[in-house]
Amino acid sequence: MPVIPSPVDGIDLRYDVTGTGPALVLLHGSVLSRAIWRGLGYLEPLSAELTVIRVDLRGHGLSGAPRDPAAYTQDIFVADLLAVLDAVGVGRAALLGYSLGARIALSATLEHPGRVRRLISLGGSASPQRGAVDSVFFPGVIDALREDGMEAFCAGQGLGPEVTSRRARATRTAFLAADPWAIAALLEATDAAPGIPDEPLADCTVPALWMAGTEDHPRFEESQRAAEAMADAEFVPLPGRDHGGTLFPPDEILAHALPFLR
Repeated sequence: MPVIPSPVDGIDLRYDVTGTGPALVLLHGSVLSRAIWRGLGYLEPLSAELTVIRVDLRGHGLSGAPRDPAAYTQDIFVADLLAVLDAVGVGRAALLGYSLGARIALSATLEHPGRVRRLISLGGSASPQRGAVDSVFFPGVIDALREDGMEAFCAGQGLGPEVTSRRARATRTAFLAADPWAIAALLEATDAAPGIPDEPLADCTVPALWMAGTEDHPRFEESQRAAEAMADAEFVPLPGRDHGGTLFPPDEILAHALPFLR
């Protein structure tokens, strides 16, 4: 598996490349890893048509995991992403991100539109994130991570050892592999993230596809609002899905994403 140093602080950044065709970068959500895209059934259909680049974001998977909240700003995530594109030799790529990955994809699109061919946001937001961490996970999540680790993090979301579904097992496995102190730092930084004003959204001409579950509040409303603010964007609701259920099953998302990427 390729590894490169971050241009910001030198930590290891791990990624892999599968398939041929136009480049697509997959950016996972908080406390997950690039493995989720294979585990939930995205990698095979996407790599049949595209060169798929899966990245372990800093703090996740096999990439380096700093424990300082200052290491998890959007600017740093975007710098890491561009370093991976440069390492692969890709000038422009489509970006598909979920939750945290969606915000990184959006930030990269707004700051470096010449590097982004198309943007897909799943359960994403352009709004301020103050209080969003407790809403997405559970109240007191940062303290729980620091005091009791990843098993407490799983338990707080109903992902104890007893879960059996494919989605739940894949999510639990990803969660337990994480460093609780690094994830606490990440979530602290996420909670402090400011919103993105409407003006840069309106000025962006990169085609965008926003999707969010109808039971994913407030991400459903925030995704819809961001899509409406952008110059060339479409919003697609995902009936019955909450935030944790955004990605699975993949068929409905791929039914919109693949034509959009083509």
